[in-house]
Amino acid sequence: MTLIPLAAFHDNYIWIIEDKDSSGIWAVDPGDAKVVLNFCQSQQKNLEGILITHHHKDHTGGVQKLKQTFDCQVIGPKHLSHLITRGVEQDDIIEIYGRQYLTLETPAHTLDHICYFSNAETPVLLSGDTLFKGGCGRLMEGTPEQMLNAMDKLKQLPDHTLVYCTHEYTLANYRFALSLEPENETLIAENQDCQVLREKQTITLPSSIALEKATNPFMRSHLHPIVTRAAQQLNETPATASIEAFAQVRRAKDTFS
Repeated sequence: MTLIPLAAFHDNYIWIIEDKDSSGIWAVDPGDAKVVLNFCQSQQKNLEGILITHHHKDHTGGVQKLKQTFDCQVIGPKHLSHLITRGVEQDDIIEIYGRQYLTLETPAHTLDHICYFSNAETPVLLSGDTLFKGGCGRLMEGTPEQMLNAMDKLKQLPDHTLVYCTHEYTLANYRFALSLEPENETLIAENQDCQVLREKQTITLPSSIALEKATNPFMRSHLHPIVTRAAQQLNETPATASIEAFAQVRRAKDTFS
C-alpha cells in the first residue's frame, strides 16, 4: 500500500491510497474533484472509495462529483447523509485493500471529526485536521478539553505510527513551537530539515507519533516551560490545571504572528 499526496487549493493535501496489485484507489478528503479526476486519468486508475474526516468544504467539496462519476463508496461521519454511503463512529472497522482501519472519534476542530488508524506492520494514522505536524486544528466547534482528549488518545498509538494530515502547515507550526521551546534540539533539527524540503517545494509529511510527542506543543502542554512561555505571550498567569494549560497554549497559537 502507498499513500500519495495530491496538492489542492493553497495548502491542502488529498491523500490517495493505492495498492500495487489493484487498478483502484481511494481518496481521503477530496475537497477538489478535478485534482482526483486528473490523477485517475493520468494514472489510469479507478476511484473505488472515499474517506471523509469532517464536513469542512475543503475536505468534502469534490465528493459529490466524484461519487457520481465513479459510483464509489463514501465513508465518513454519520450526519453527512447526503454524501456518504456508510456512516462510521468510534471503533468501527473499515477494510481497504486488505488493510483494516479503526475509526477514532476526535471532536474538537469540528464536532464530527474522525481519524482513521491502521495498526499494520507500519501503522498509519489519517489525522485530517486534528493532528498536524507540529500543531493541531483550530477549535472551530469544539472545546480545549475535547482537543486535549484527542491529543491524549492519539498519543497512545504506537510511536512508529506514520501521521498523514491534510495541510502543509509545518513551518508555521514550528515557528510557534520554537517560540515555546527554543532549546528543543529535536524540534530545531526537524525545522531545519523541513525548511530545506519546502525550499525544494517538497512535502514535509508524513510525521510520526514519536516525533509529535517530542516536538508538538499540543502534545506537550503538560510541560511547565511551554505553558509559561505561552502565558507570557498572552500576558497571562500560567495555568496549572491540564485543560486550562492546553487552552492557554491554543490561544497563544491563535494570536501568534
